[in-house]
Amino acid sequence: MRSLAGLAAIVAAASVYLYLLSAHLPPGPRRLQAASEEEDEALQESRLKFPSDLETLRELADMLKFYKRENYSYVLLLFCSAYLYKQSFAIPGSSFLNMLAGAIFGPWEGLVLACLLATFGSTFCYLLSAAFGKQYVVHFFPEKVALLQKKAEENQNSLFFFLLFLRFFPMTPNWFLNITCPVLNIPISIFFFSVLIGLIPYNFICVRTGAILSQISSLDDIFSWGTLAQLLAIALMALLPGALIKHYSRAHLKVDGVDSNGTGQVGVERERKRR
Repeated sequence: MRSLAGLAAIVAAASVYLYLLSAHLPPGPRRLQAASEEEDEALQESRLKFPSDLETLRELADMLKFYKRENYSYVLLLFCSAYLYKQSFAIPGSSFLNMLAGAIFGPWEGLVLACLLATFGSTFCYLLSAAFGKQYVVHFFPEKVALLQKKAEENQNSLFFFLLFLRFFPMTPNWFLNITCPVLNIPISIFFFSVLIGLIPYNFICVRTGAILSQISSLDDIFSWGTLAQLLAIALMALLPGALIKHYSRAHLKVDGVDSNGTGQVGVERERKRR
């Protein structure tokens, strides 16, 4: 009970902080004279919320880019706080925030932000799980924890590359890895750098996609030769690290028995018994 109470207090405090930060928007910059007053009022009345689809993401990106003109520090603080909130409490949806980073801050600054925030947010999640949730992770996910524990022990000599493999080829969700690694006694230093390096291709794809989408005004722009060439280049650059780590894993890692859902042979055997 003490663990749950402590975790609930931290979640509540972080939620209040994020709400107050998002509810008190600073004055926006002066619009061009050609802009209508109705657009200004609609922008001021907009409520900030986590994007859940591309339409919401574009609306939020437009609003934050508007405020970013004269309130860069506020937009940066708000974005970092929202990203860390999602990552720290294992809330899915980081892909939309990565695309938002690209749309607001551009492809390179957005990529740096996404990589750093994903790493620190995942580390906070690791620490929260270690302090409050290890027993609950084992209780609610016994099979998955047992499988990952077995694979971590088998790859003890190449633990860092084993974690990189799991990040490049997510056989289990990233949020689940974040809360499970303390149970597996993964050193925090190895965890930190495996997240920092392992999520670069994923972050790169999302951030670049967000930067491209923010510049597209119609569906015809998506199928232009320039846009298609950029998307192809993004895919090739993101696939290269994955191909290298997969080649390394075949010779040095033991990852057999883990399927795309992270259940592996344990789940398969149970499913056979049920049938």
